[in-house]
Amino acid sequence: MLETIRTNYIEATALILFGIGLSTLLLNKNLIKKIIGFNIMETSIFLFLTARGYISGRGAPIIIDGITDVQYYINPVPSGLVLTGIVIAVSVTAFMLALCLKIYDLYGTLDIDKIALLDMTERNDD
Repeated sequence: MLETIRTNYIEATALILFGIGLSTLLLNKNLIKKIIGFNIMETSIFLFLTARGYISGRGAPIIIDGITDVQYYINPVPSGLVLTGIVIAVSVTAFMLALCLKIYDLYGTLDIDKIALLDMTERNDD
């Protein structure tokens, strides 16, 4: 078990980061902290895909010196997935932060429990 973790330390790190992000997402009541936990989870997934997509001893899939044999290059698909995922993650994070600004303007807090209580009192007043 320890030898497996030692040889796959990048994947183990990604798993630990995912757990930290998931626990932050689930256990905190502040919306900003939830967004940070979500970003940690995204980053751990990018780390995992990057680690699994890299093959030691191979180069980027750019044909140099006329070498066209596939065995000399890494697969470009995981790199493309990570790059696309990073762009989407930045966009989603910006959208979530914009929503947090609107929620703060509306309720005056980012605490989910307080927002739920304020919302329930508004429903009871109607």
